[in-house]
Amino acid sequence: MAKKTTCKKPLAGNRRSHSCRATRHTQKVNLQLVTLEDGTKVRMSAREKRTLNKTEKVA
Repeated sequence: MAKKTTCKKPLAGNRRSHSCRATRHTQKVNLQLVTLEDGTKVRMSAREKRTLNKTEKVA
């Protein structure tokens, strides 16, 4: 199983109906399976993956 590297947690909030009733809901983190250069598989958030790709292209 892939190792999880992100520190992000699900966001919690309320859904609001037309009558202003509040129902709790969560937004889960967008985890992606990424294979690193050394061959290890890691689950990281899409934002971290995007940042990692961006910094690799500059370096």
